[in-house]
Amino acid sequence: MFLGTHHPRLDDKGRLTLPAKYRDALAGGLMVTKGQDHCLYVFPRAEFEQMARKVAEAPFTNEAVRAYQRYLFAGTDEQRPDGQGRVLIAPELRRYAGLTKECVVIGAINRLEIWDAQAWQRYMDEHEQRYAETREEVFPGLF
Repeated sequence: MFLGTHHPRLDDKGRLTLPAKYRDALAGGLMVTKGQDHCLYVFPRAEFEQMARKVAEAPFTNEAVRAYQRYLFAGTDEQRPDGQGRVLIAPELRRYAGLTKECVVIGAINRLEIWDAQAWQRYMDEHEQRYAETREEVFPGLF
């Protein structure tokens, strides 16, 4: 399970050092793809394969399904961390997420999310109050 918030830096070659606590779970390979909210999602390979099978089962006769499948799969890059736990973030993915040197990596249960540090701060500023006010109707029976 991926949890927590980390603040790695993107190096001049476009590599990001993954937090040490996640490296074992990602050592077998990982998939970096465009996420919602202009962040990047990082899935362990096996987790991504499960999700991809579900997405592929959707009816391709539906235009929205085809568009989602194209965007998701065309924007996915397979990576394997190097000996120092670094992964190369493809230029197109860096552009999509607006990544600069300062990044934030958050754990989101079954995936990591990579955010530009300023974009993450804006997101938090915009959503913090809503989170504080979340009531049972969002997640019935959770609290």
